[in-house]
Amino acid sequence: MKKLAIYSFAVLLLAACGINKQVKQIKALEDCRYTITSVDSMFLVRTDVTQLIKGKSFDLNRMPGLAIALLRKDIPFEARVNLQISNPTANIAAVNQFEYKVLIKDTELATGFVNRKITVDPGGSVNVPVRVNSNIYSFVSNGKTLQEITDFVSGDKEKKGVVTIKFRPTIASGNKLIKYPGWITIDKELSSKILF
Repeated sequence: MKKLAIYSFAVLLLAACGINKQVKQIKALEDCRYTITSVDSMFLVRTDVTQLIKGKSFDLNRMPGLAIALLRKDIPFEARVNLQISNPTANIAAVNQFEYKVLIKDTELATGFVNRKITVDPGGSVNVPVRVNSNIYSFVSNGKTLQEITDFVSGDKEKKGVVTIKFRPTIASGNKLIKYPGWITIDKELSSKILF
């Protein structure tokens, strides 16, 4: 019985050490610097968005499926956001998996889940592709928002806007996954030049 108690205590101690290590790695991840290096593979109603831009103007007439999508209230948007994570701390920054939200002007554009381990060594950086899949009907059906999007991607002048990325890591404890108690929020300025 005494051996069982000692063994149980040792297992609990190791589990606690593992959780503490993960929390320390997530804390280092909070202190990292994040840069959106590019946004590519953008499709709106299965049409390549770069094909919609003709002479620096956003031409929705080149997308006949948009009218049907508007009627169905289902406008699928897909893209890949390439996020660079740089670690200025002296600790390893890491996460096993995380859920995320992408917001523009405090309006949720997309949510998703990344199920892969990301590790950033002290002083190092990694590039993480984040897939965005969303129904953006609420964005496109609002005339003011649609005009703002059109203005952002059209014209010769560079335009800037703020994109908010929120992510919540998951901590592994044995066979259980525990969600981090809050969201880590990153507000980044996005240039229209980075899109195309």
